[in-house]
Amino acid sequence: MSAATELNNVPDVPIDATRRKRAWLAAFRTPAGIIGVILMLLVLVVALLSLFGLTPYDPAHQNVADSLKAPGSGHLFGTDQFGRDIFSRVSSGLANSLRIAIVSVAAAAIAGTVLGVLGGYYQGVVDRIVGVVTNVLFAFPSLLLALALAATLKRNWLTVSISIAIVYLPIFARVARGPVLTLRTADYVLASTAIGRSRFSTLFEHVLPNMRGILVVQITLSLSWAILTEASLSFLGFGTPPPAASLGGMVYDAQTLSSVAPWMLLFPGIALIVAVIGLNLLGDSLRAALDPRTGSRR
Repeated sequence: MSAATELNNVPDVPIDATRRKRAWLAAFRTPAGIIGVILMLLVLVVALLSLFGLTPYDPAHQNVADSLKAPGSGHLFGTDQFGRDIFSRVSSGLANSLRIAIVSVAAAAIAGTVLGVLGGYYQGVVDRIVGVVTNVLFAFPSLLLALALAATLKRNWLTVSISIAIVYLPIFARVARGPVLTLRTADYVLASTAIGRSRFSTLFEHVLPNMRGILVVQITLSLSWAILTEASLSFLGFGTPPPAASLGGMVYDAQTLSSVAPWMLLFPGIALIVAVIGLNLLGDSLRAALDPRTGSRR
C-alpha cells in the first residue's frame, strides 16, 4: 500500500503554514502517534548505543566459554552459539537496519519524486518514459527484484541500500505523479504561470510544497518496509555480510537453536517488530493528520 491510496486528493488552494503546523502537531497528539514516537525513541536509543560504542560487549567478539548463556546480569539478552552478546548484536543490527533503510528510502524518495513530478507536470514523452520505467520495475515482485539486484552486486551495506532503493523508486514515482496531475491545473498554479513565472519556478514554489504531507507519509511507511526487506535479504544470505550484525541474519542463525536457546530468536524478532510497528503507527498518524481532504480537523 502507498500513501496515494489514502491521500489521493490534493487541495485546490495552497496550504498555509499555520494549517500545516497544526496538522503536524495533531499527528503527534493521537494515541497512535504517541505510541509510535515512544517506540521509535526506544529503537533509536538502542541503535545509538552501538554507533557510539556504548554496548556492553563488542558485537563481533566471540567467547566460546559463554556460548548459549541464558539472559541474566552478565548478558542482558543472553549469548549465541559463539558466545557473542545478543544485546550488543541487536543494538548493532538495529543501527545497520536503520542506516540501510534511511539511505535506501532517501535515494528512492528523491529519484522517484523527481521522475513522478516531471512526468505528471510535463506529460507527453516525459510521462510515457517515466511510465515505462515504473511499469517495468513494478512487473517484478519487490523481494525477488531486491534479491536479484543484491545477488549481482558485491555484498555490503551500500549495495544492499541501492538494491532496496531501486525496488521502492517506482512507488514514490506513482505517489508523486498522481497529485501533480491535479495540482498542475489548480487555480493558484495556473495563476502563477499566467503572470510569467516559469514552469520550473511554479513547480518548486507551489506544487512541491503541497505534496509534502503525502511524501512524508510515504517515506515513513517505506522505512518500515525497507527494514523488513533488509532483514529478509539478510535472512536469505544476500544482506549485510558477517561479521556485521543483522537482525535477519540473527533470526536465521537462531532457527536451528530456538528450542534450546529461544532468546536468540526472541530478541531480534522483538527489535524488528518494535521498529516496524513504531514506524507504521507514525505513518498512520501522519496520514490521518495530513490528509488534505480533512486537513488539521483530524
